[in-house]
Amino acid sequence: MKLLASSFFVAALTMPAAYAQTASCATPGTDNAFLGIQTIRLWPGTAPDAKGATCYDIPALTLMEPRKGAANGSAVIIFPGGGYRELAGDLEGSEVADWFTARGFRAFILSYRLSSHGYLLPVPLLDARRAIQTVRARALDYHINPHRIVVIGFSAGGHLAALAGTKSVPGNPEADDPIDRVSSRPDFLVLGYPWIGAVGTDFAHLNYCKEFNLMDQCEALRAAYSPDLFVSKDTPPTFIYHTFTDETVPVEQSLRFYAALAKAGVPSEMHIFANGPHGTGLGKGDPALDQWPALLETWLRAQGLLTVEANR
Repeated sequence: MKLLASSFFVAALTMPAAYAQTASCATPGTDNAFLGIQTIRLWPGTAPDAKGATCYDIPALTLMEPRKGAANGSAVIIFPGGGYRELAGDLEGSEVADWFTARGFRAFILSYRLSSHGYLLPVPLLDARRAIQTVRARALDYHINPHRIVVIGFSAGGHLAALAGTKSVPGNPEADDPIDRVSSRPDFLVLGYPWIGAVGTDFAHLNYCKEFNLMDQCEALRAAYSPDLFVSKDTPPTFIYHTFTDETVPVEQSLRFYAALAKAGVPSEMHIFANGPHGTGLGKGDPALDQWPALLETWLRAQGLLTVEANR
């Protein structure tokens, strides 16, 4: 099931050619609820640090339901990429949601606030944490197991997902807001060609500091927002996909994160394909790259996420 225009605003991308298709700006509403699609605000009022009241200032989750009778109790929250400039809402959003809902997941696409609209880190991380807390706190409403939440992110969304998995907050049981009472830690991480070194020292490739004119702050940003620096034994089990010939985000960045996972003893799986550009989504029809979702499905099954029985 494809996301409809009433749920997402479409605009042109200015990021790498792999993303030159659609960008997403979520508009909260339930106009498409009868199709199993609805979009909700992460905060009922103005979001923290909001600069305005447009859809770009309102972080939101768009929910897509599995077909009737197929739900298995698992949830996935999808973080599209786009270099923190745009959101690849089709390639790394609705297409991914379709794939997961076909396998019984309730899929949530996160429209997080973008640095191109003035929301520098850590604001996107605040949105990511709140998204996970929202899904977990409302697990009964969404008919999911609060311990079966997968976060999948691509490129910049992969960087954000890795941050969410390594810099989670435990939740405050005394908070007035019930959503703030639960943990923001995802139970499982899936990273597609993640921009792990977004704020690293590699200026020959895509670099967050360079893109947003933050060179004078880059060392502090690197120390605070490099996910590989924060991997611990509590980091969720992780699946990583990358290509050797990715010229936008070098595979070495994923290897660095995988090495940190291995050192911390986190159960992890990584697949590197010989050829393929950045931004391949679920494979884009490439005979080799189209195999990686099947590998992901095998991994999800091994985690017990594809059967209802594991939810009991």
